[in-house]
Amino acid sequence: MLLAASCALAMVSVPTTAWSADKPETTSKAKETGKAKPVPVDCAKVKCIALTFDDGPGKYADKLLDTFKKHKSKATFFLEGQYVKSRPAFAKRMVTEGHEIGNHSYTHPHLREASEDKIRDELINTQDIVKKVTGKYPTTIRPPYGEFDERVTAIAKQMGMPIILWNGGSRDWATRNEKAIHDEVLKNAKRDGVILMHDWVEQTVKVMPKLLASLQKQGYHMVSVSSLRGAKATAPGDVYPVGSEKDEGLTSDSPTGDPDDFAQSPADGS
Repeated sequence: MLLAASCALAMVSVPTTAWSADKPETTSKAKETGKAKPVPVDCAKVKCIALTFDDGPGKYADKLLDTFKKHKSKATFFLEGQYVKSRPAFAKRMVTEGHEIGNHSYTHPHLREASEDKIRDELINTQDIVKKVTGKYPTTIRPPYGEFDERVTAIAKQMGMPIILWNGGSRDWATRNEKAIHDEVLKNAKRDGVILMHDWVEQTVKVMPKLLASLQKQGYHMVSVSSLRGAKATAPGDVYPVGSEKDEGLTSDSPTGDPDDFAQSPADGS
């Protein structure tokens, strides 16, 4: 009965197609003021990179959003349901300002160690709270620690959602050092790169103005993941960037699982 209920809930708790909620509607206010609609970046013609942020909304997310707005850049945020519940204003602002949101589970468990019912609950409960708070469903899944198995893949396919990993890290959670974070991202930057970062790391947020300026100086356009070449062609249950799941060093970019590496309290407030 529980599995049947979960499956039924999944059918009403997901976007109808992959990437279906990636672009916010133009507001009537913008139309009234005559502001020109921003021209989408064509990553087939220019050099693009996607900065992605896990485990949020973190308590410094508002400052991070201020920086992205100032630099006219976009990001992708992989949200935990528990923090969307405690910091709803930040999650709502992410969507309102045109950033992409993805599902990063509700409580950040190791999904390979969880039961199938637990996996479904983690993903579906996050879908529901994000939709309730922002009016949009997450359109992609990033499993905690980048860990998944055939069950997660099958559930992602049923939910109509691609799995998004990364092909470059920042190790911000480990170093907590502005220069180290800046230099690590620049070292890993490449066209169509997907960089893993965290919006709860204060040093990441503080160094972001300098980092965005450095990337722009190198000719990069900071875009959401779906804008990268080949991303929108990724089928539900498939992995993007292609082949990233085979990278043996992938998990070294993510917190190890020790709560001291990444824990933040849902009661931090916003």
